[in-house]
Amino acid sequence: MITSEPVGEWFWEPAPLADPAVGGALRAVGLLSGLADVLVACGLVTGEGSGSVVLSDRRAMASPLLSLHDIPVNPGVGLGAGVAAAAEQAAAVRLLPDRLLTLSLKLPGEWRESGIGRRAEKLFTVRVEVWGEGAVLLVLSTYADIWLTQDLRERPQPEVAADNAPRLAAALNQISQLTESEIDPGDATRHARPTPDGFVDMLVEGAEYEDSWGTFEVPVRWKRLMRMVPGGSAAEDYESSTEHPVRYARVRLGEQVVGCLWAAVGDDAAGYEPRTAAGDAAFEAGVPWVLSLRSLRRRGFDPLAALSELLGTPDSGGSGSAVESTVYAAASLDALEELSGRY
Repeated sequence: MITSEPVGEWFWEPAPLADPAVGGALRAVGLLSGLADVLVACGLVTGEGSGSVVLSDRRAMASPLLSLHDIPVNPGVGLGAGVAAAAEQAAAVRLLPDRLLTLSLKLPGEWRESGIGRRAEKLFTVRVEVWGEGAVLLVLSTYADIWLTQDLRERPQPEVAADNAPRLAAALNQISQLTESEIDPGDATRHARPTPDGFVDMLVEGAEYEDSWGTFEVPVRWKRLMRMVPGGSAAEDYESSTEHPVRYARVRLGEQVVGCLWAAVGDDAAGYEPRTAAGDAAFEAGVPWVLSLRSLRRRGFDPLAALSELLGTPDSGGSGSAVESTVYAAASLDALEELSGRY
């Protein structure tokens, strides 16, 4: 399962900098590049992705002094010129006491499951923080359950973990060597408990929460999507849940499937499920389709009629997404939610 919130996180605190105002940005770029290189070498990420650079005064975090996002990162060239140039801009503003420089990457990754190649557009994020007083913090987060001996619905998957967890353990060890610091596994999340070499064996210790996917991740995805929808008219939407079977059509952004537009068979429910393996684009692409469903409900369309009306149509707002013409059946909304989060 691919999640929108971390399944687990790990932290490192390298030696502090004597003069962060002079070398802070350069140190941050070096550490970020080193982390990415380790993940590539361990076969966890592809080397591409996107980066961000933010310099803030900690007394006014809501108004950064410098904020650059969605900087392309390409394989084979380290972090590329974009992140380095952005860090140079931050260095020009100067990393003084009470300021915080944050460099981060969203990294796609690939793995094999049951002999089939899979890909997630945000399998890991890495973050480097350099504080104006000299402290340095590195954070690695993962957004998949492929390292766990059971999935987020408590089904055993020891073969999946055996194929993937050793590479994660190797990366964590190499990052500790790179940073010359001890690893600090983060607190247990709603899904799993990190350890210095990965995660606890859930087949031995069991999950802390029953069906963490359905209990936590599905509502989190829905809330994230609805925060992005303008208008504040959720009362005009179709119902967001159903106990009935559903029909759905896939939503594409270019060649990539980013989500599913669905309608219930038997009640007044319809909506959009993001394909979390597609990353942030899955949520962004869903916004115009939620608005389209809202408009059709105002005009009196029942859910299945609304789905039919949108089949084969592109987003009129120009986002580039489009609904396919083929309709599929799912036994339940729960089954569709799981499908949208699995691959």
